[in-house]
Amino acid sequence: MVKLKTADDINRIRKTGRIVAECHQELSRRIKPGISTLAIDEFVERYLEERGASQVIKGYKGFPYATCASVNDVVAHGFPSDEPLREGDIVTIDIVAKYDGWMADSAWTYAVGSVSEEAERLIKVTKECLYLGIRHAQAGKRIGDAMHEVQSHAERNGYSVVRDLVGHGIGRSLHEDPKFPHVGKPGRGFTLKEGMVITIEPMINVGSHELFLEMDGWTVRTLDGRLSAQYEHTIAITKEGPVILTEV
Repeated sequence: MVKLKTADDINRIRKTGRIVAECHQELSRRIKPGISTLAIDEFVERYLEERGASQVIKGYKGFPYATCASVNDVVAHGFPSDEPLREGDIVTIDIVAKYDGWMADSAWTYAVGSVSEEAERLIKVTKECLYLGIRHAQAGKRIGDAMHEVQSHAERNGYSVVRDLVGHGIGRSLHEDPKFPHVGKPGRGFTLKEGMVITIEPMINVGSHELFLEMDGWTVRTLDGRLSAQYEHTIAITKEGPVILTEV
């Protein structure tokens, strides 16, 4: 059941989202060759606590860390580790925070030092897919209208869109209804309504959209071992248009 949010609810989520966005800004200055994703994870948890927020991911269905840290061909839910990031890696850090009872969720892919032209282009197109999806997430339109724009842009650029991991509602709980893949057809799917708060979080692969799950039960990789990137914002659907809640 979709839980529509009031203007006050949305403002409270925005406060949480600002903390998440500021944390990502700090990470953009810290992520360099030699830093480990475990050090990043510890930094994020401490950063949130110092601002009166709390991380949400650690303990969620048994997940053992405060962030998901997905390197290169890891699509999502990667475990932070003490292995240093290397020049040329790309890493997606997914952060979910809770403040005053409300949650916000945002993931960003970072280039570690100087990366290949392939990686740089993937990151660029993935970010473009995110903002295309947001721009077309208008009240009264179908989710398929917005996700068709995401899928079309990715595929025009020779990439594939992950189908098996989805966007979702968010508020007092992490994964609320509605849930939806980042592919679609115009005029299909649920109608976007004023008061919905959802994540748009396309995962874009250089090769096939097919995935496999590692033995840890969490880490999702591309089946062909090629690179994957992700960008994610929490947004509100309003009568004035979509509003990003996870930016400064």
